Amino acid sequence: MKPFVPTTDLCDRHLDDLSGNFRVLPPVFVDFGQERRFHGPVYTVQCLDDNTSVKAALEAQGWIEGPTGRIAQVLVVAGGASMRRALMGGKLGAHAVRNGWAGVVVDGCVRDVGELAQCAVGIRALALYPMPTQRRMPGQTQVAVQIQGVWVRPGDWLYADEDGMVVNSQPL
Repeated sequence: MKPFVPTTDLCDRHLDDLSGNFRVLPPVFVDFGQERRFHGPVYTVQCLDDNTSVKAALEAQGWIEGPTGRIAQVLVVAGGASMRRALMGGKLGAHAVRNGWAGVVVDGCVRDVGELAQCAVGIRALALYPMPTQRRMPGQTQVAVQIQGVWVRPGDWLYADEDGMVVNSQPL
């Protein structure tokens, strides 16, 4: 694996990038997992108050084969910034670890904060909310999504650390 490059250094390098390939997510996300630094190619889910597609993704293999071996992915969940239901909890956090995901970014809520804190994976979300989801309308996977006004596409690369999160259309 390549050495870690801080998001601040990535931003310095792409300060004048007007192409739209390099994007910075707003500083509204909170850390809930053990890993503060994570990165990888993006797998997307779009849903609203129903985590059926999130569950399916996290119960599946979280890595892809690259030219140098396995590359852990980052699940990006476009939950519409909903504060009505938690799209991820401790059980799904354990699935993320077990199935090799690098991280999960939820534009919405999570629950089971004590369990998530024990998960050796990056987990970021907007807030905590104890109410589980209802199975009413499964979401879509591997579609372009907007997270806090920033476009994220399947196959983009997300980099996260203590200073923030950035997205690029290809590995940096």
